[in-house]
Amino acid sequence: MARCAEFLLTDPAALRADPAAPFGGGAGEIHLEIGCGKGAFAVESAARHPERRYLAVEKVGNVMVNALERAEAARESCIGNLRFILAHAEDLDAWLPPGSVSAIYLNFSDPWPKKGHARRRLTAPERVEQYKRLLAPGGRIVQKTDNDELFAFSLERFADAGLVTEFVTTDLHASSRAEENVMTEYERAFSAEGKTINCLICRLPD
Repeated sequence: MARCAEFLLTDPAALRADPAAPFGGGAGEIHLEIGCGKGAFAVESAARHPERRYLAVEKVGNVMVNALERAEAARESCIGNLRFILAHAEDLDAWLPPGSVSAIYLNFSDPWPKKGHARRRLTAPERVEQYKRLLAPGGRIVQKTDNDELFAFSLERFADAGLVTEFVTTDLHASSRAEENVMTEYERAFSAEGKTINCLICRLPD
């Protein structure tokens, strides 16, 4: 992980004091992926959108190593606007100030399907309230999942929290947003198996 150290943030207080600092300061939206896995979405998104700053969060150290190595391999296209955080989602208030994030991505999060585990989902009420704190006015949450139960659960939780739904589909790759979509590792695998991908976009009211 040492050779990829420039991509990894390790000081929560410093980032919270100035989320733009790791990117050299200045203006630019902060986009946050929670549960970045091996980093395919974060690396490609950063390459496609150099005007944005991407923060990619992963809680599993071994998986983070893979993400950092992917970023290092694509260094020229993403070193200026991509950084990683090794942390749990519930700790993000310590890393980022309120109102600092323009978009949050929840890509193929663990559906926690067992009875009694719903509170662990990344779209459980407590997490959604946290996202509302982090989002700037008009900021968006983008969720992709192959799990229909999690998708229905999330739609309800976002509505309960007062977020405005802008886009919903049960077949992302056949939708109007297919061309701009950036795939994750899971997404490619699921699509190869013939599965359709659920996607929703909601926003915090202005």
